Amino acid sequence: MQKTPRTDDATNRRLWRLVGPVVVGGSAAVLTALSSFAEHPTAVAGLAVLAIVLVGNGFAVIDVRIRSVSDGIVPTTAVITLAAVFLPAPAMILGTACGAFLSQLSRRATDPMKIGFNVGKDTIGATAAIAAASAVGTSPILLDTTFSVFAVIPGLFAAFVAYMLVDEIVSHALFSIITGKPFRQLILAQVDFTIITRLGLFAVALATVLAYGISEWLLLVLPPLVSAIHLAAANQLRTRQGNEAWQRLAEATDEFNSVDETAVLYAAVRRATDIFSTDQAEVEIHPPSGESRLVRSNGSEILYDGPPGEAPAAEGYLIPIALESYRGDGDLGQLRLRFRGSGPVRFTEREQYTLRTFTAALCTAIRNAATFAETQRLADSHARAAAQDPLTRLANRRRLQQYGNDILAGQAGVVGVLLIDLNHFKEVNDTLGHAEGDRVLLAVAERLTAAARPGDLVARFGGDEFAVLLAGLSAPAIAELRAHAMLDALGPPIELDDMRISVEASCGVTTGTGGSVGELLRRADIALYQAKQDGQRVVVYAQARDTADVNSLTLGGDLARAISEHQFIVHFQPIVDLASGRVIAAEALTRWQHPDQGPLSPDRFLGAIERSGQLAAFADAVLDQALIAVTDWADAGHQIPVAVNVSPRSLLDPSFPDAVARRLSARGVPASALVIELTESVTLSKLEVVDEVLAALRDQGIRLALDDFGTGFSSLATLARVPVDELKIDRSFVSAMNASAPGAVVRSTIDLGRSLDLLVVAEGVEREDQRQQLWELGCPAGQGHLFARAMPADRLLAHLNRGEGHLADPLHDTGAVIRMSRSRRARRMSLGAEPPPGREKST
Repeated sequence: MQKTPRTDDATNRRLWRLVGPVVVGGSAAVLTALSSFAEHPTAVAGLAVLAIVLVGNGFAVIDVRIRSVSDGIVPTTAVITLAAVFLPAPAMILGTACGAFLSQLSRRATDPMKIGFNVGKDTIGATAAIAAASAVGTSPILLDTTFSVFAVIPGLFAAFVAYMLVDEIVSHALFSIITGKPFRQLILAQVDFTIITRLGLFAVALATVLAYGISEWLLLVLPPLVSAIHLAAANQLRTRQGNEAWQRLAEATDEFNSVDETAVLYAAVRRATDIFSTDQAEVEIHPPSGESRLVRSNGSEILYDGPPGEAPAAEGYLIPIALESYRGDGDLGQLRLRFRGSGPVRFTEREQYTLRTFTAALCTAIRNAATFAETQRLADSHARAAAQDPLTRLANRRRLQQYGNDILAGQAGVVGVLLIDLNHFKEVNDTLGHAEGDRVLLAVAERLTAAARPGDLVARFGGDEFAVLLAGLSAPAIAELRAHAMLDALGPPIELDDMRISVEASCGVTTGTGGSVGELLRRADIALYQAKQDGQRVVVYAQARDTADVNSLTLGGDLARAISEHQFIVHFQPIVDLASGRVIAAEALTRWQHPDQGPLSPDRFLGAIERSGQLAAFADAVLDQALIAVTDWADAGHQIPVAVNVSPRSLLDPSFPDAVARRLSARGVPASALVIELTESVTLSKLEVVDEVLAALRDQGIRLALDDFGTGFSSLATLARVPVDELKIDRSFVSAMNASAPGAVVRSTIDLGRSLDLLVVAEGVEREDQRQQLWELGCPAGQGHLFARAMPADRLLAHLNRGEGHLADPLHDTGAVIRMSRSRRARRMSLGAEPPPGREKST
C-alpha cells in the first residue's frame, strides 16, 4: 500500500511526529545496509532486480482517494516478501529504498515529506521482513546451495507478517492524523478486505517459491498472475467503496426527509464529509424569502451557522457545487467541499455521479423544508386570524371560549366574565364616520388591555361589544369591582385629532367555578341587557331575572322534533280596509302545539329558536304554511297577500332570500303575495349583510313592512335607509290614541305614510270608535279583535266566503256625503288640499 499525503501547515507538527521517525528509521536501515553491501557478491544484481520490480509496481498503482490523501494500491507486499527470502539483507534493503524512491519519481511526486515518508515506510517494512525471515532461520535462496522449499515457507510467512504489520500500522497512523478519525476505527473499517488482499499476495509469493523450486522458467508466468490478483483486489475495493458510498447516500437522503430546514442542513454538511471524504463541508442557501444562511461542519461538529458574510475564513482546496434540481433549474445556493492543502482533488466518475445525486436530493429537501415552513407560517397566521379580532388584534369570541374552557377545566378558583357594550357608539359612526369610529374602538381596546391583569383575556366580539375573562378571582364579588375599574379606565375623553370623545359603557357581570364559558357569556349577556334596559353602568347576573329558565332549555331540546312533526301551527289575523271592512291581507302568527305543555305563544319559544340551529328550518316551515294558505284563498277567489314576521337573525343569513324564492316557486305563489315584516331593532343595524338581504328580497318583488313603527330609537332614520312598503302602528299607541303624546305619534305616522305613499296599518284596533277615529285621521287599514282574532286558514276562508271578503260593515254607505271633522280639514288645508268652497268630501 502506497500513501500520498496532502497536508497544510495546521497538521505539519502532528505529521512530523510520525514522518520524522519513519524517515530516520528508513535512513538508518539504508546506512546499515550500505556498510555491509560489499560483502555479498550477488547484492548488486539483486538490488537492481528488486528496484526494477518495485518501479514497475509503481506503474501498476490504482489510486483510491481518502480526503486529500491519495491511497495507491500496489502489489508491493508480494515483492518484498519474496525479496526477504531470495536476497541478502543489504541488497534487499537498498533495493527496496531505491525502488520506492524511483517509483515516487515515476509518479511525479514532488513533496519531500511525501517522498521521504513512503520511501522510509517501505524501507522499514523491508528491514522488518528480512529480520523476521532471518529470525526463523531462513537463509537467502540465492546464497543457499541446499535450497528446500519447505524450509523457506516459515521465513516467507514471517517476512509477510512483519511487512504487513509495519505497512498497516504506519499507513493508518498517517490517515488517523489526516482524517481525525480514531486509529482503531480505521484499522477495523477495512480489516476483512485487508486480510483477504494480503493473503492473496502471500499466495502469489508462495506460488513463486514453489515454481522456483520446480523450474526457474516458471517465474515467467508470475507477473500476469500478480497483475490479475492485483486488479481483482482493486476492483473489489472500488466495488466495496461504491456500495458503502451508496449506502451512506441512502442514509443521507433519509435524513433529508425532515421538514425542518436546520435538520436538513446539519445532516447535509455532516453526511457530505463522510460520503465524499472531505475535511469540511458547508452549505450556503439563498431562499426566495428569508435571509441567506451558511452552515459549516467538519463531520463531527457544526463549526458555523449564520449569515454568510459573518462566517470565519477557511483555507484549503474548495469544490463548489450549485444546489439545483435534477433538471438543472432553481439554483438555491451552493454545497462546498473543502480539503486541506492547495492541490487539486479529482473525483472519480462514480463520485461525481454520487455528488450530483446528493446535491439534487439536498435541493429538493431544502425546498420541501421551505415550503413546509411557509405552510406552517400561513397556518399559524390563519390560526391567529381565526382567534383574533382583525381591527383591534384582541382575542375574538372563539379564542375567549377556548381560553376560558381551559381555565375552567384546570383551575379551582372563580372565573368572571365581563360583557361590555359602548353606549351610543352608533352616533359616533353616524357623525364622524366609520374610520374615526374604528379609532375609538382601538383606543377602547388599548385601555381595556391596560386595565387587565396577568391571566385575564380581553376580547372583542364585533361592533362595540367587548368581553373580559377574569381568571383566578378569590371571591365572586371581586368581579363587580373589576368591572367598575374597567369602565373607569374608559372614562377619560379619547383624543381624535382636534376632538375629544367621551365614551360611556354598560357592563354585564357573571362568575362561575365550572361549566362552560358559553353559559357564562349567556348570563353576562342577560346582565348586560338588564344594564342597558335599566340605564345602569354595571349589573351582576341574577338567576331571578334570567328568562332562559329550565322550561326554555327543555323547549330548545324539543325544537328539532317539533319541526319534523309539524307541531308549529300558523294562524292568520286579517288586515281590513277601515272604511269598507274588506279584508286586504292577513298576518301569519305562529303557535306551538306542544304535546306536554299545550299551546305556546311566540314569546315562549322564539328566543329558544334563535339560540338554536333550527331557525332556518323553522322559518321555512312557517313560510310554507303561509303560502299554502295564500294558494287556498286564491283558489276560492280571494287574492289576499300574507304578511310573515321574520326573525332578526334570519336577516343576517345571506342565503335567506334564496330560501324564500325556492319556497315561493315550489308553491307557485307570486312574490307580490308575500309581505315580510321587519322590526326596527334589526333595520337599525348598519351591517352590510342586512342591507344585501333586504335588497335581494325587494328585487324579487316581495313587499317589506316595518312593524311596531315608532317604538324604535330612530324610526325616521330607518325609513330613510330601508325601502319599506308599509308602516304598522304599534298597538300601544292605538290604545292610548286619545292621550296627547300617543295621539301625536299616530297622526304623524299616518301623515308620514301618506306623504311617502306607504300603506299604514294600525294594530290593536279593539273598538268601533278607534276604527272611526283612525279612518278620520287618514289611516287606511287596521287589524285587531274588532275584526277578528287570529284563526286557522280554513276558518278565515269560511269567514271570507260568508262575508264575501268583508269582516265588518262599511263605515258609510256608498255615495254618502261625509262631513270631515274640523281637525282633519285643518290638516288638509295646511297640506294645500282644501276642497272648493261649498263642497264637502264624499266617499
